[in-house]
Amino acid sequence: MDITIVTGLSGSGKSMAAKMLEDMGFFCIDNLPPQLVVDLTRVLSQDAAEDDDTRESARIALVMDTRNPHFVEHLAPVLEQLSALHVPVRILFLESSDAALMSRYKQSRRDHPMARERSLSEAISAERRLLTPIKELSTDILDTTDMPDLLMRERLFQLFGAVPEQERMAIFVQSFGFKYGLPPDSDVVLDVRFVPNPFYLDDLRPLSGLDQPVIQFLLQFPEFLRYLEMNEALFEYSIPFYMREGKQRLNIAIGCTGGRHRSVMAAEHLTNFLTGLGYQVTTLHRDLHRDPLAQQAMETWGEKEERA
Repeated sequence: MDITIVTGLSGSGKSMAAKMLEDMGFFCIDNLPPQLVVDLTRVLSQDAAEDDDTRESARIALVMDTRNPHFVEHLAPVLEQLSALHVPVRILFLESSDAALMSRYKQSRRDHPMARERSLSEAISAERRLLTPIKELSTDILDTTDMPDLLMRERLFQLFGAVPEQERMAIFVQSFGFKYGLPPDSDVVLDVRFVPNPFYLDDLRPLSGLDQPVIQFLLQFPEFLRYLEMNEALFEYSIPFYMREGKQRLNIAIGCTGGRHRSVMAAEHLTNFLTGLGYQVTTLHRDLHRDPLAQQAMETWGEKEERA
């Protein structure tokens, strides 16, 4: 089990950082009193006691700051207790310039937690002084003064990412039949209806794009081979930029008429290519078993095979 304490100046982006860490697989808790950290660690350790993999891989992010007036004085003893329990702890400290913090508070129209009977500038200065000992204990310091969200996400991945860059985004490749409608969650839609349809060949109709005779039939068309190569080049080039923009899921839909032959073969081909590049890819053939004519042909084909 690893614990990361997310702290720093109010308005420096702790809530945004917590959301990004959650996307990275952290279990996040906001505004937890330091006195409860050790008890929380024991509870989570007991829950994972029967699963060694879970215990080893559990990552927890705890957001703590001056919303708790006793945060600073209680944190050091808690860190000592966690050290005695051999629980690894990192402290991520977020800071920003006074001008940036004042601008953010004016835009959000929220009150600073230390602004009671103080001006905003005085509250920021007081909090900065109060958190100086915490900053000195921090393992990682992030200045968010001119940092857009995408850059913050990238920096957090650099600091805490436990997976290769290619696995940051979930990629779904889905085959479908146009006559059943477009998949509603598609980001990119490809159309392979320009290729001759195996459905019109009696020997291939009961089969699908997963079967070798259909694959061999489709690969004889040079225009289809060229199209597959162009798609490979397209996604090899564009996926890193989707990731750069912070996209978490990419849904690629490949369609033919019934979603049984051409699109299935093309989806499998693209999945194999992207997997070879190191991406985590999930494949779904939405309409593979949906075409009633194909089902009827398959039943007839099966009966002939039994009689033979």
